[in-house]
Amino acid sequence: MFAADPGASIASIAAEAGVDRRTVYRRFASREDLLAAIYEARLTAIEKAIEDARLREAPVAVALHRYVENIIAVNRTWPVDLARMLADESVRARRDAAVREVDAFLERATDEGLLRPGLPEGWASALLPDLMHLVSRQRPELSPGRAADIVVDTLLHGLGAS
Repeated sequence: MFAADPGASIASIAAEAGVDRRTVYRRFASREDLLAAIYEARLTAIEKAIEDARLREAPVAVALHRYVENIIAVNRTWPVDLARMLADESVRARRDAAVREVDAFLERATDEGLLRPGLPEGWASALLPDLMHLVSRQRPELSPGRAADIVVDTLLHGLGAS
């Protein structure tokens, strides 16, 4: 619900969930506490997705597909904007650590020849999340695996016919 309406009230969230707002308030003292719990769950899911992809150990192509598939599933399960939560320093530190892990993996992918060298610095790091976000939102009918196939193919081969 926060993905569609970041300003959603506790009353509207409770109504959408089919519970009384007092039920929500018993678990979360405020809207901000609810948002913090959602952000925590999303960030934990991202960290688990990265760990499960085995970015440091698995063959690069396998790790890339597994990472993309996992993150697409996270995006669909927790479709909230992380930008608002980054004001919290500990959350930002965890997110930055996840970004560094993926950046190091993308460097490994370049070193091992899966990604072409000579691209502008940070290009793959910027493009990959946008591709995952796009397929997560625009193609919900695709399974995470099939969506990952499309993202990985687009990342590795672009849209050109050659």
